[in-house]
Amino acid sequence: MNRSVLLGLFVTASLMASPSFAAEDLCAVNLKTIENGKAQIPPEMADQVKASVEQAKADQAKGTKEGTDDCIAETNDIIKAVSDSKKGGK
Repeated sequence: MNRSVLLGLFVTASLMASPSFAAEDLCAVNLKTIENGKAQIPPEMADQVKASVEQAKADQAKGTKEGTDDCIAETNDIIKAVSDSKKGGK
């Protein structure tokens, strides 16, 4: 069940990344997805996720297109890493 919940959050975030949403929204959606999925994050990844979220928020705070793109890339990477870590275990 844990795997399916996190995967569902990831799919939801991906679907919301349609062209009708601004890039800033995708960054915020991904950060919210990570926040909502904190209970699903394996303890051994907690520090990595925390560091990635801090970096993504710093990128978002830059207020530039490059910062937003970096935020999206960082959050997509961490969502994928957490999702992939759940595939091997139950």
